[in-house]
Order: sequence, then structure tokens, then C-alpha cells
Amino acid sequence: MDTDQVIGVKGLTKRFAAVTAVDGLDLDVRRGEVFGLLGQNGAGKTTTIQLLLGLTVPDAGDVAVLGLPLASRRREILARVNFSSAYVAMPSNLTVLENLTVFALLYGVRRPRKRIMELLELLEIPDTARRVCGGLSSGQLTRANLCKALINDPELLFLDEPTASLDPAIAAKVRRTLKQIRQERGVTLVYTSHNMREVEEMCDRVVFLRQGRAAAQGSPAQVRQQAGRASLEEVFIDLAEQGRG
Repeated sequence: MDTDQVIGVKGLTKRFAAVTAVDGLDLDVRRGEVFGLLGQNGAGKTTTIQLLLGLTVPDAGDVAVLGLPLASRRREILARVNFSSAYVAMPSNLTVLENLTVFALLYGVRRPRKRIMELLELLEIPDTARRVCGGLSSGQLTRANLCKALINDPELLFLDEPTASLDPAIAAKVRRTLKQIRQERGVTLVYTSHNMREVEEMCDRVVFLRQGRAAAQGSPAQVRQQAGRASLEEVFIDLAEQGRG
């Protein structure tokens, strides 16, 4: 068994009626890296994440996460994984502390209050603990969601556009925190974003999806070189145009 492989995907396929959302996808994500899952809207990113979390059952293919087969060991895997999205909100009528306590109890976190306050300090929002989530700014909500995603000290963390809708200063702060967490805890990150400058800053390797298939993959520098482009943004635009053709 390859102990450095955190995600291993072979021939992953998912169809919805006449639409093939993921089409024979192969992925290999290594321990401790930041892996970018990229592509325009409708390219298959969200479906791929759902398949990797076991929220959707594939029509074909094999998925191993943390060295375990997802199909038969999902509960065990999910105890060691977490997810954060800019588009998934916690209940707005509960305080940050109440919301995070629920998740801490679900994951069986020891001394949940201590863990929550440590994370709120790490994300620099300790003053939000007793505020209802519906009254927070977008930057505070994003960081509260990241606290939720880190509550079980995951080995693998899926981040779906973690800095979407944030102003540049808060976005930079979130990126610094993610780098710190990765360095200190060795967590593996699967990262989606439409901000290609952010992707170049954060990601060790990327895969661009187009119509559910891997259209380009490698380090950001390799992908740029293969495409003959100066930036990932240019690669993104090229692939999007090809997808329309």
C-alpha cells in the first residue's frame, strides 16, 4: 500500500440521466500537498467532491481515501476528513459557539469548548463566540466555517472556494492561516477556486476538469508550460473556450 497516497481514484464516472458529470477520472493526491481541483462551472468539480466524500454513489470506478476503500469504510474515513464551502452556511439563529459545539460533539472531540476557543483564536475571531451566525460578516462566517472544518483535526480537508466573497485583506489572512495549518499539522488540502492567482500561490499540483475529464494536470508551472501560457488564468480561459467549441 502506498502510504503517501491520500486519495486514489481510478476510472471515476457519474451520470445524471443523459449528462455525464464525471467521465473516467483518475486522481492521485499525495500526503501533505495542496491539490487544486479546477474548472469552469459545470466542469464536474462539485460532483467529484461529492463522490470523494461518499455523498454520491459513482456509476463506475474505484475510490480510496486515506488508504481505505470509500465504498466499504466511509464512516471510518469521514471521521478523519472534513469539508468547508463558502456556499454552505451554519444555522443562522445559533451562536458560533453553539454551532461549533454541535459539530464537536458529532466528531467526539474531547474538551470541545477548549478546542473551539483554540480555533477561534487561530482564525482571529474569538469575539464571535457568543454572536449568532446570522449577524456575522462574510469574513467572519468564512472563518467560522473553517473552524468547523478543523474541529476534528482532519488529515484531509476539502475547501470549496474558501476565500469567495472576501475582501483582499481577509482573503490573504485566510490563506496565511491555511498555510500555517498545513505546515504545522501536515494536513492535505483539496482546494477549489476560480481565483487563479490564489491557486498559483496555494497549490502544489492542480487538475483542470472539462466536461468531467482531466484536461490538464501537474504543478502550476508544468500546466502553464504544457499550454504555452504565462498564467493559469490564461489556461483556464483557453480550456473554457475549448469546452464551448
